[in-house]
Amino acid sequence: MLQTDKQICIPPELPELLKQFTKAAIRTQPQDLIQWAADYFGALSRGEIPSTREQSEPVPSSNWAELTPELLKMLHSRVGGRLIVHVNELAHMWKMLHLPTELFNSVINVGRFMEEIEWLKFLALACSSLGVTISKTLQIACEVLSSDHDGGPARIPFSTFQFLYTYIAEVDGEISASHVSRMLNYIEQEIIGPDGLIKVIDFTQNPRVRLE
Repeated sequence: MLQTDKQICIPPELPELLKQFTKAAIRTQPQDLIQWAADYFGALSRGEIPSTREQSEPVPSSNWAELTPELLKMLHSRVGGRLIVHVNELAHMWKMLHLPTELFNSVINVGRFMEEIEWLKFLALACSSLGVTISKTLQIACEVLSSDHDGGPARIPFSTFQFLYTYIAEVDGEISASHVSRMLNYIEQEIIGPDGLIKVIDFTQNPRVRLE
């Protein structure tokens, strides 16, 4: 058998590309993975955003609303500051906003929630369905949770941000606990002021804060 000393070069973008493909496949659960993968990478090659819905899956009725940060903010308002919400009550509130049942069930499955749901964890996963990256997910969560009404920048308590970031990173499974700890320590020591609040720009526009 012929042998060669030529080294195999791995394209630098390949790991992230495969990571996003794997996440999309897990969320979509396609029956024909090969065909779905062909469609996924075909869309990427055309510069389009790949669909996370199977071709055979029916298009949602116009009665269903598309999940948005604004609707999540309404849902958060209806939760009323509670930390724990019963799954049936949350499902009812979700339905009253005309949000897709499939998405609700997907969040429940990913979070492995039972009857009593930790609201912030559910919200984090719901935000992750809108955010491509962890940073974007946390930005959406910050905007949903922010209670500022004076038109100022979205901001939340650092303790809440710490909880959300730790949980999302744990679910993601690609970020080490040590990296999360380093980022949180840096933010707390170098960025957070006396008010104990963190703003979106604190973790999206600071080059030393790398959440991924």
